Amino acid sequence: MRNKISRLFILSMALFGLTLQAQESTKKSPEFLQYTNSKWVDSIMKELTPKERIAQLIMVAAYSNRDNEHKEEILKLINEQKIGGLIFFQGDPETQLKLMNDYQSASEVPLLGAIDAEWGLGMRLDNTISYPYQMALGAIRDDSLVYDLGQEVARQIKRTGLHLNFAPVVDVNNNPNNPVINYRSFGENKGNVSAKGIAYMRGMQDANLLTTAKHFPGHGDTDTDSHYALPQINHPFERLDSLEMYPFKELIDAGIGGVMVAHLNIPALDSTGVPSTLSKSIITGILKDSLGFEGLIVTDAMNMKGVTKGNEPGIVDKDAILAGNDLLEFTEDVPKAIEEVSKVIKQGLISQKQLDERVRKILAVKQWVGLNQFKAQSPKNILKEINTADAKFLNRKLVEASLTVLKNENSILPIRKLDTLKIASISFGASKQTEFQKTLNLYTEVKNFQLKADAKASDIAKIKEKLSAYNLIIGGIHDDSRFPRNTMKFSKPVQDFIAELAEKEHTIFSYFKNPYSLNKLDKIENAAGLILTYQDTKTTQDLAAQLIFGGVGANGRLPVSIGEKFKSGDGMDVKGKIRFKYTLPEDAGMNSEKLFGGVDSLMQEAIKKKATPGGQILVAKDGKIVLHKAYGYHEYSDTIKVKKTDLYDLASVTKISSALPALMKLHDEGKFKLDAGIDDYLPYFKNSNKAGVPFRQILTHQARFKPWIPYWKNTLRKNGSYKWFTFKKDSSSRFPIKVSEDLWLHRNYQKKMFKAIKKSELEDEAKYKYSGLVFYLLPSIVEEISGEDFRKYINENFYDKLGATTLGYNPLEHFEKSRIVPTEHDYFFRKKPIHGMVHDEGAIMMGGVSANAGLFSNANDLAKLMQMYLNMGEYAGERYIEEETLKEWSTAQFPDNDNRRGIGFDKPYLEYKGESSNTAKDASKASFGHTGFTGIYAWVDPEEDLLYLFLSNRVLPSRENTRLYSLNTRTNIQQVLYDAIEY
Repeated sequence: MRNKISRLFILSMALFGLTLQAQESTKKSPEFLQYTNSKWVDSIMKELTPKERIAQLIMVAAYSNRDNEHKEEILKLINEQKIGGLIFFQGDPETQLKLMNDYQSASEVPLLGAIDAEWGLGMRLDNTISYPYQMALGAIRDDSLVYDLGQEVARQIKRTGLHLNFAPVVDVNNNPNNPVINYRSFGENKGNVSAKGIAYMRGMQDANLLTTAKHFPGHGDTDTDSHYALPQINHPFERLDSLEMYPFKELIDAGIGGVMVAHLNIPALDSTGVPSTLSKSIITGILKDSLGFEGLIVTDAMNMKGVTKGNEPGIVDKDAILAGNDLLEFTEDVPKAIEEVSKVIKQGLISQKQLDERVRKILAVKQWVGLNQFKAQSPKNILKEINTADAKFLNRKLVEASLTVLKNENSILPIRKLDTLKIASISFGASKQTEFQKTLNLYTEVKNFQLKADAKASDIAKIKEKLSAYNLIIGGIHDDSRFPRNTMKFSKPVQDFIAELAEKEHTIFSYFKNPYSLNKLDKIENAAGLILTYQDTKTTQDLAAQLIFGGVGANGRLPVSIGEKFKSGDGMDVKGKIRFKYTLPEDAGMNSEKLFGGVDSLMQEAIKKKATPGGQILVAKDGKIVLHKAYGYHEYSDTIKVKKTDLYDLASVTKISSALPALMKLHDEGKFKLDAGIDDYLPYFKNSNKAGVPFRQILTHQARFKPWIPYWKNTLRKNGSYKWFTFKKDSSSRFPIKVSEDLWLHRNYQKKMFKAIKKSELEDEAKYKYSGLVFYLLPSIVEEISGEDFRKYINENFYDKLGATTLGYNPLEHFEKSRIVPTEHDYFFRKKPIHGMVHDEGAIMMGGVSANAGLFSNANDLAKLMQMYLNMGEYAGERYIEEETLKEWSTAQFPDNDNRRGIGFDKPYLEYKGESSNTAKDASKASFGHTGFTGIYAWVDPEEDLLYLFLSNRVLPSRENTRLYSLNTRTNIQQVLYDAIEY
């Protein structure tokens, strides 16, 4: 029996040995260890005195936002104590780099520079990017994005002259009340924490930046902040080994260069009660011996109360070295620390050889990061080189990938059928319109309310009363703190109001706070839609709003449990890309610098040379709006800056934006035919010279029609006064058509206009000649065919569904005059500046409603219609026009007759004619659109999936201003778009 037990023991030990051997074979050692005995390290070691060797293990705190006295203190430590490194805290990149250059110049041995940049340089430095906190990263399902983050963070840190990032945090946060880790953790799932930690670490170390996994042996299950006291963790060894220490084991096996030790009291690992930073049992016994970690062991900051309480500076540093640490972070008394470590060497508590091995590690790290060949970097352009377009785009990608949808009842997300909805939004915890609300309003009209965190019942009652008019409520729950703490500062009435709204059938919430705090809100889990963003920034607000309308999708998964409401791993996929995505050019394969630089300079030139007082430009590629800007002023002498929400007179772009989509839809329904003539729909024209002329020829401008008729001139007598049956100064039942505030047209005058069109002579030859005559008739034709009012028809079938709420006629009926950009000073017809009414004389005599001109819009809303065209008749999952119809109508019909025109649409010249062409050189033959007399340009290119809008009021103060044409501003800008595309 004894022999059997012995054999089993030997077999089990052999199997254990094989397992251990297998583990060792897959384990990756830190790369810098290859340099511990290099020639460079040997040469430095020979030059260092025993005390200077100790100093190599010390890293002191440095700041780039302090005065010269602080700099002199650091230089003194470098010159007199020969410290080995610096950890930088608050400041800015340029100053930090200048200081680091100076410090390196003063140091005989290159200094190791470190920083706490868990979420990028923005954690410490001004004017830099803060990437999502690790809790948000834990929601991301694509670990390659976290690797990319590591690469980018490394690039930025190295550009500021540093070499070591005290990151990633790989504590498993399984305590919602953890005040110090919490949102800094990847979550509660040890596998996810490990995977994300490895991806982040590899990204940084592959870019030659050393990293440290922190805070060993695990700081996740504590409700005490070690900055202020010593936390105690009372779990048994088995639990600590299988959970808290699991990610550290994984990162050690993956080859992490460093591990940072926490200030914790863990009786199961060391019963003496000393902080883990000072525990030989934990650092040497577990981290080094049991886990086999050979890399750099770093203390957490040695000024934290968790380690300093009851321990003197210098002495506590000595104890940390005795425990097995290699690098002391934030030593408070450097001379004392060196003195104390020297004593224990003399006492034999640590040998010189053991200490030298640690010094060699430090020096090996310095060689690995390239300090053996140190060259000072120039601070020139440092901000530009840190805050690149790619760096900003990565931030948006990370935020987008982290968006987590926890509720989506009846697929309320993304919102569809905008024409059936009246939408209101409430930003809880805000006192003014939020970025969230601004983005919501890009998609359709949303009524915005704000409710402060401490709002009273009376404040809420006022909003409740107004909400009764709306059938969809969107709530943004905001955070007023810099960091997403697990707190709930909303008053009881506000919390009750949120709970009440959550019980309603059509309420969507976007939660911009710490996910744990969701558990403090009653009934929030009952909301029809619930989005979690993990923190409150402009980017999270922007992308959450886009998610609601389908500009972006979501596939994040909750990295922590939220009481009984939601569990770790919860989340659902939501489809995006059904409407515009508002993003950066890089998201669509375009170069930001080329795009913005080129467009801005050309637009500034146009404004400077008074080609236009200002304008709006919008560019979309692949369904993504990559440039949407407002430039200049309403008028040259004005102080009112153009806003992206302002409305412009679209002039002839009305032709492709009003009756044309209506005719295409009616064509799809078999109610409008291109081989029919005007007389088929308006019998009044049966006996005219225009009877029987097919619409295919009319809409391609080769029907022999006259270009235009100056209707207003026929209202004047020879002496310049108006004929009695034309205009009056006041409105009446006989003169109901408003042309200006003191000019009202006779109710029957439109019949005279139709008669003038009917009787107008035809051109001699059927060739291309632009004519606007038929477009005065098209609204009547649409009404005749559809049986509906023209404006109602296009609103219900197009604009309302698209969410194009500013696209329409007679804007003063719906918008403040201050939002409408003025046009010409009309000194020959209306005798006054034109502001808020259509510029075109014929259109205003039609009551402002014509298919020739009359539409107003901002660029954003016009873009929705144009994108529908670019999508060949579809937008937001709804088909407006059949694909074949749009393809036919946007194709040149009579090129053999030297006619470039499509059916209603303009097309590029059949042969490019240089600066006199109507498009950029690189615009494809498949492209189409239209221009407008007031300086409008609307164009799409299916081959590049490219949309371009240029809105201006070049006719101010006079239509004689043709500088916009002579400068070729619009087509030159269009060429910039093609130049910015990177294949």
